[in-house]
Amino acid sequence: MSSSLLSGREKAAVLWAEHVTRNTARERDDIFETVQKEFTQTELIELTMISCLFNSWNRFMDSLHMPVEEQGEVDKIQKSVYLDPAKLKNYMQAMIDNWPDGFPEPDSQKLS
Repeated sequence: MSSSLLSGREKAAVLWAEHVTRNTARERDDIFETVQKEFTQTELIELTMISCLFNSWNRFMDSLHMPVEEQGEVDKIQKSVYLDPAKLKNYMQAMIDNWPDGFPEPDSQKLS
């Protein structure tokens, strides 16, 4: 929580996810108030739901002694902690250069 790499909003999200994970969010009005200052009600609901979903998935997989990812895949991620700013900039520029002028309207019949 003392990292200068995270914004206040990001720190609030991590704090909330930690308390949801530990099942202590219910007792911590102070944490809830802190998080409410950073997120709208809708965002807080979504953040809570995502935290719960991932916790549920982890408990399910752990209970069945099933790895979420094969160790070889985890090892690949652990080795990729460096992000080359030039490559990221090139990727983002390609996204901008190919951004469509418009997006199709949703089919109202499919939304019903």
